[in-house]
Amino acid sequence: MTTIQESIDVRVPVSTAYNQWTQFESFPYFMDGVERVVQVTDTMTHWETNIGGVHREFDAEITEQHPEERVAWHAVDGQKQGGVVTFHRIDADNTRVNVQMEYDPDSFTEKVGAGLGVIDRKVKGDLKRFKEFIENRGQETGAWRGDVNRAPQHGE
Repeated sequence: MTTIQESIDVRVPVSTAYNQWTQFESFPYFMDGVERVVQVTDTMTHWETNIGGVHREFDAEITEQHPEERVAWHAVDGQKQGGVVTFHRIDADNTRVNVQMEYDPDSFTEKVGAGLGVIDRKVKGDLKRFKEFIENRGQETGAWRGDVNRAPQHGE
């Protein structure tokens, strides 16, 4: 399993950054290789990606979501992956967005790319494009303010 952690500070209030992140169908505007995201239900999304010439389609489930705090997910089919995006208020006009994700590279090429930090740089670039996207707009394209509590973990 490969772990990636990246963060970026954006010049918008935490509510604006969070609200935009809940608009999954806008991800192709700032995530390199994401061709399409469809919001199927409040907690299920369908993704189409083309990264490094590898086309994938998979469903991802929101496993936890709290307004202005966090969005956690995992893929329910395809490549094993999951993660969490957290939102931290720096001050009234600035927010730190932190992405932590884990994935299991499938192919030899993906394993080499993971070892060379290719995906780390991709996530860092995606966050830079998110920053440009939301700062240039100055406001979110929409919002979903629902709360999704995580399922109890084994032993709880």
